[in-house]
Amino acid sequence: MILKDFHTHTTYCDGNHSPEEMLLSAIEKGLTTYGFSGHGYTDFDLRYCMNLEETVQYKRDILALKEKYKDKIEVKLGIEQDVFSNHPTDDYDYVIGSVHYIRKDGVYRSIDEDPQDFENICNEWFDGDYYSFAEDYYRNVVKLAEKKIDIIGHIDLITKFNEGNRLFDMAHPRYLAAAKKAIDALLPLGVPFEINTGAISRGYRSAPYPAPELLEYIKSKGGMLILSSDTHARENICFQFDKWEKLL
Repeated sequence: MILKDFHTHTTYCDGNHSPEEMLLSAIEKGLTTYGFSGHGYTDFDLRYCMNLEETVQYKRDILALKEKYKDKIEVKLGIEQDVFSNHPTDDYDYVIGSVHYIRKDGVYRSIDEDPQDFENICNEWFDGDYYSFAEDYYRNVVKLAEKKIDIIGHIDLITKFNEGNRLFDMAHPRYLAAAKKAIDALLPLGVPFEINTGAISRGYRSAPYPAPELLEYIKSKGGMLILSSDTHARENICFQFDKWEKLL
């Protein structure tokens, strides 16, 4: 099984366990490399991410853990940066670029926080048209191409609450056109797209991001892939990597 995990969260943002608790669990599981990727600072929404003071302390703590456990595991200091954040990332080992919001008239709304709110966004901002919603989301994903990133996070996060095509058809031509346009824009970056098991561990999906058709499209275009747990709890480090690493 793959014994590296680079998409992980702690109590510094919206995770359940401290950095050291997460790292000790990774060591117990036999990981060779563990990457911390706290949610980077976004000035318009501090509910889930680190504020500026916490960001400074996060860096100090991870670097201290890197030194403390250097004989047991390789530790990487990373960050998951939303496309709408402009906070500097130069002093991290790696950056995961993600999209968690859409924006209209200066208002930001999270697309992955709550199923009912997700439906409310579509009804209020897109007159119930989920394909317009998806097109707007993927226009933001395209903007990741302008960022300095090392991993592309959960590219089809907009499907989090759409298990079994509950709200819209993920094979619909409009949806696929928008998603593939975003993939085409990101391929020249030459960085891997996540196969992300986070929504499975939290009970929202039965398969990882991205959906099979998008995964096949990435592969057909020569895109690179990386397996990520997007874990918010120590028990979900490398979640189902043994099951899904065959996709790599």
